[in-house]
Amino acid sequence: MKIAPSLLSCDFSKMGEELIRMDNSGADWMHLDVMDGHFVPNITFGAPVIKTVRKYTNKPFDVHLMISDPFKYAYDFIDAGADIITFHVECDSDINATIDKIKGKNVKVGLVIKPNTPASAVFPYLSKLDLVLVMTVEPGFGGQSFMSYMLPKVKEIKDECKKIGIDCLPVEVDGGIGENTIKQAYNAGVDICVAGTAVFKADDAGKAIADLKALCR
Repeated sequence: MKIAPSLLSCDFSKMGEELIRMDNSGADWMHLDVMDGHFVPNITFGAPVIKTVRKYTNKPFDVHLMISDPFKYAYDFIDAGADIITFHVECDSDINATIDKIKGKNVKVGLVIKPNTPASAVFPYLSKLDLVLVMTVEPGFGGQSFMSYMLPKVKEIKDECKKIGIDCLPVEVDGGIGENTIKQAYNAGVDICVAGTAVFKADDAGKAIADLKALCR
């Protein structure tokens, strides 16, 4: 199980230091939530901020675009240092064109589905993806409760991959992950868990990450 701390839960005034802290605490990826105030009812940060903090860690930047038009802004986030870009299947951009634009720059790409979107919405694109992100809360704000009833989507996606001959397409979940929920995610076949409050608000982030991983063995 990979753990990707969500910078949404960090101290924004010390984002560089927070990245170093997560790096030293054993994070596998760094998850950066970009919100435009239109696609979701919150605003976080954009490409200039990501570019500024890219130097603080070599861990992969997993950039989650909760924005209406990811096609328009994809290059900005690639230039800022994104290693992985996920965007929503519910967005306004052409899905295939956006995937192709991102992959054309040798950056990994994934699709995200909101809680009310069925797993089947990503099926037409699976052969072009590097991962799928299943939201286990409504996107927009941190600290929400885990929606365990989203987990069957993970099996649906993996079953469809097997059906069409795709091996090992990773599935990530985001929202409400902590000591009381990560085992459910692991048992459902999840490969990467985004964890915010459970890591950033812990007294010892290294122990928190280690404990989360230990629950998945």
